Amino acid sequence: MKTEAFFRHPLGMALSAITAAFLWGSAFPVIKLSYQHLQIGPNEVGEQILFAGYRFFLAGLFIMAFYALIGKKADFKIQKSSLSTIVTLAVLMTFLQYFFFYIGLSRASGVQGSIIAGTASFFQIIFAHFLLKNDRLSMQKVIGLSIGFSGVLLAYIPQGAGGIVIGVGELFVLTSTIVGAYGNIVTKKAFSNYSVHYLTSYGMILGSSMLLLLGMFMTDFTFFSFSLTEVFMLIYLAFLSAAGFLLWNNVLKYNSVGKVSIFNFLIPVFGVLLSGLFLGEEIGLSAIAGLVLVALGIITVNGLAARRRVAVEKGVSADL
Repeated sequence: MKTEAFFRHPLGMALSAITAAFLWGSAFPVIKLSYQHLQIGPNEVGEQILFAGYRFFLAGLFIMAFYALIGKKADFKIQKSSLSTIVTLAVLMTFLQYFFFYIGLSRASGVQGSIIAGTASFFQIIFAHFLLKNDRLSMQKVIGLSIGFSGVLLAYIPQGAGGIVIGVGELFVLTSTIVGAYGNIVTKKAFSNYSVHYLTSYGMILGSSMLLLLGMFMTDFTFFSFSLTEVFMLIYLAFLSAAGFLLWNNVLKYNSVGKVSIFNFLIPVFGVLLSGLFLGEEIGLSAIAGLVLVALGIITVNGLAARRRVAVEKGVSADL
């Protein structure tokens, strides 16, 4: 009950969501740096998938180890009724999402990948309209979505160029974002029956096992030789996945999609800033303008939704 009270409290919810957004935002430059250190090129798909498998297998183990240390080892006893749910989450939230993400990020910059990740809120709202009760699209939401997507398109206008360039890398990161947004809706429904750490850990371990098998097959069962720096980066990526998904999934479990989606815009904010800091990537005016529009679109959608909820609670007209 204490856990539920914390994640339902506005301060606890905000702190958890912001921390998760920061962790996910930091993943963009760290993955790019890992590719550089391990000499994984854009065309080395097998190596990219294999590295993703390492990360999420470790992340799943980290979650289990943490809960075992605090005396909750029994929570991970396999429940037969949950097997189909675990497989669904493993395929969506780990295998497919990060299959596309790791390949896409090898071909897109950290800044561009970060901005695309900020569109997750839009897709979550659209999926929620069809899959969740009392979370329908409205004209105000459509306006917010339009503003946000215009920001994403603006971010791809190269400096000094007159057109919009969207490559395979960006499309793969976008596909990953759509899969993840849909997975969040499925996840929210699944958490009503099982604990967050139980589903998250097993979903990661099973999904990463699929990535590992595919990666090993594509690389003729070649394994990486890690230096101390590369081990540190892998451990950090595994940690941020474990911590980020635990925090976000708990926030999602105890709050509505519309209420928490606003915090997704912090992922591109952190990702762009950290990519510029650690990768030396140029943060051009078009990227900044696009980022502002992405944030404005999400704030518009969620701000109006919040006003509508307050109006309904006070018994006044909800036609805002």
